[in-house]
Order: sequence, then structure tokens, then C-alpha cells
Amino acid sequence: MQNFAIKISERKCSRSFAVPGFPFRSRWKDYYSGFFVLYVLVFAMGEIKVTVWNEYLHERKDPRVAKVYPDGIHAVIADYLKSQLGFQVRAATLDEPQHGLTDDVLSATDVLVWWGHMAHDRVSDEVVERIQQKVVLEGMGLIVLHSGHFSKIFRRLMGTTCNLKWREANEKERLWVVSTGHPIAEGIAEYFEIEHAEMYGEPFDIPAPDELVFISWFKGGEVFRSGCCFYRGMGKIFYFRPGHETLPIYYDPNVMRVIGNAVRWAAPVERPKPIPIFGNVKPLENLQ
Repeated sequence: MQNFAIKISERKCSRSFAVPGFPFRSRWKDYYSGFFVLYVLVFAMGEIKVTVWNEYLHERKDPRVAKVYPDGIHAVIADYLKSQLGFQVRAATLDEPQHGLTDDVLSATDVLVWWGHMAHDRVSDEVVERIQQKVVLEGMGLIVLHSGHFSKIFRRLMGTTCNLKWREANEKERLWVVSTGHPIAEGIAEYFEIEHAEMYGEPFDIPAPDELVFISWFKGGEVFRSGCCFYRGMGKIFYFRPGHETLPIYYDPNVMRVIGNAVRWAAPVERPKPIPIFGNVKPLENLQ
């Protein structure tokens, strides 16, 4: 039996889908047909439930930031994800009860996107513990953006200081794809540039990434591991460097595409429950 192959143009969707079991082969290039196929796939696979978390302090305290992100960085990221098929998106912020990350919210979250900068110490240890358990034991994905490298949850999961060099000079950043076949780099050219960026430089005090997707070069000469994948227990973590609060980086289509790709990559895989199993267990075979 031949596969029923569907290819949607790069402008609409860069991925080809092969559906087994159909006795003929056809290629659909029509815009609406392509989106019909995507809707069918989303219905079959289910939507990824995403929570976008942000301190939401800079935007309310600094007019420079408010001018760029009047409704908050979280709103820009959430609006982008809502515009893509396959995501069910909510937002949460620091000043909400339990920082908006209650047991109910996290239980309904497949992937948590995290942006923080000026209030890492205000995030409660109880909430950090809750997130860690969700990542390690239940497979919730975690996307940590920019200055979130100093967040309590990222440092706990890394087990290091997560310190680095930095400079605010609005200099050019060039991000190179170094893992060309990685799903987080899907649709991204050999490199892309951000004309004005805050510099982060090595050494970056993190464990060696399990997968490195991007490295950055800055006009001042520094380089940085700017797209790092980690596996912790059942969960997947992606750190992505771009995103200074006074610069319109979260309106950049390449940056947003990477975030969308990362959410798809980090989504938990289906496993029979309960997983994982710890403690004393009975043997599968007869030991007599």
C-alpha cells in the first residue's frame, strides 16, 4: 500500500506528513486543503497545553519596557502561540496567588514557558519544588528564556550557578544553527541575526547541554551557547538566549518560530501510568 503523502508549502507549513493505509498518492498544495489536514492532525494528536509565565514587573515599572511590551512580554509570546495551530495557551504572572502556578494550573500544563529577570528571589520555593516535580516525574516541558537563566527553577534543574558574562550595548547578534536536523531549528536558515541585542558571553556556568541547537556571535567578539537542550527525568528543558526587555526581540519571526518549535519538542510523550516506578518491586520472572 502506498502512503497518502501531503506536503504543505513552506509558507504555510514546512513539514511533510505521510499517512499510511491509503491506496493512492497525492500532493495538496492548496492553502485551504493544507490547513484542513493540519486541523485533522491537531484533532487526532490533541493540543499542547502551554502556560506562559512572566514576572510582569518591568512592563509596569519602566516606561521604556512598557512602550515595547504594553501588555507584557507574556502577552506577546502567548498571542504568537495562540496564532499557531495545535496550542492551547494561558498566561500567569508573579503577583497572582501562587504566582499563577497552582496545582490545577500545572496539572493542565504540558509545557511551561518562563521569563524572569528582576524578581527571581520572590518566586516561592514551594512553587519551584512543584515545577521541578512536574518536569522530572511527570514530563512537563520547560522553556527558559533570556535572563531566566538565573531563575530558581533553572538553577535547581542545572545544579550550577548558571552565571555568565553580559553587556548592554545594543549590538548585533548572529545565531548559528549547529544542529541542522533538530526539530527546534525547523524552518530556520543557516543563521539569523538580531540587529540590537544584549550580549551574553561565555563562560556560561551550566552542565554540558545534552543537545546544542544554536550558538551566538556578538559584534563585540563574544560567543555564547544560546540554544541548549537538557533532559531531566521524564522532562525536556530548552534554554533560549534572545529576549532583553527593552528591545522588541519577541516580535522577531525567527525568535518566535524557535519558541514555537521548542514548545512542540518539549511536550511530554505519552507513557502508561504510573511512570516512573521507584522503590522495592517484585521480579518479572519466577526466581525459584
